[in-house]
Amino acid sequence: MPGWGFSVEPWAAALGRELADVFDVEGWQVLDGTVRFRGQLLVDPELAMRIVAPRVEPLGFVPMLHTPREITLVRLPAAARGAPQGWRGWPLNLALFLATLCTTLLVGAWMEGADPLSHPLTLVYGVPFSASLLLILGCHELGHYLTARAYGVQVSLPYFVPLPVPPLGTMGAIIRMRSPIPNRKVLFDIGIAGPLSGLVVGLPILVLGLAVSPVKPVTGVVLQEGNSLAYLALKWLIKGPIPPGSDVMLHPMALAGWLGLFVTALNLMPLSQLDGGHIAYSVLGRGFRKAVWPFLGILVALFVVSRWEGWLVWVVLAVALGLKHPPPLDDLTPLDPPRRRLALLALVLLALLLTPLPFAVYEV
Repeated sequence: MPGWGFSVEPWAAALGRELADVFDVEGWQVLDGTVRFRGQLLVDPELAMRIVAPRVEPLGFVPMLHTPREITLVRLPAAARGAPQGWRGWPLNLALFLATLCTTLLVGAWMEGADPLSHPLTLVYGVPFSASLLLILGCHELGHYLTARAYGVQVSLPYFVPLPVPPLGTMGAIIRMRSPIPNRKVLFDIGIAGPLSGLVVGLPILVLGLAVSPVKPVTGVVLQEGNSLAYLALKWLIKGPIPPGSDVMLHPMALAGWLGLFVTALNLMPLSQLDGGHIAYSVLGRGFRKAVWPFLGILVALFVVSRWEGWLVWVVLAVALGLKHPPPLDDLTPLDPPRRRLALLALVLLALLLTPLPFAVYEV
């Protein structure tokens, strides 16, 4: 690796001149098109990024600022330059959405006792479940999408994941970031917009679904949904005390609302690329991993108590995919107090929505 010095590359020197009023350059390295400038930041990090980014992006670079003593200009791949590509590849997004619509209709109809494989018209019985669940998941992803686009971050349309297995019908949806995240504030806003948007729609659906769900004695083999603190409170407020030996027989809308809360809780976990990981990194920065290990311990404890293997699956996935979180371009500017309070709210929501034993099968 070349040592620090003043390179002979004229384009590197030209880039250095673009930094003159925000960064006192003492030397630089050039490696595979990336230029690392050593020196001292002269202005506030957020202001520095606002000044430098418009200057170097037309040249095919983005600035990265992770310490006050170093600023890096990274050459963007050709695919990441130019106009936003949010609608690129939309036929695949549409095909996956239609497939997920079919699987959620199928699962919804099965749970209503219909047999749509033999009688296709009975798929109509799956509409309340499918429409409710897809509305919750769609609003969750739309929150991410619209927030990212508002900040100028290139992002894909949602990719829905079909799964024809009761009681889910889908593995949810994801979006892909196609350009770097500017700073922690943007990372935080994109991360938290999904869970909050999903809850704004999911809570009313759950409340309405519980209101029309009957309370009946439990008999036979029953697939029982788990109880989070928030779900227990809602059931008590809407249905009152449940008599012994009875339970709420969930209307399809109520089941979709419960799944919406469950998915929101999973997304709020402070792991890697989950929404909770974005939120935690925005608050903690490079201390993010210090929060991950204790939470993995919590997941192991949940497995020991509940015996639900899904918690171990999450632990394995988190370790396999890596515990590091990619930093935003500006990793120095901290969150402001309102966002820190909102991060605390996200932590409270995680505690209220997390379900220790999500599913259980009982025979009464």
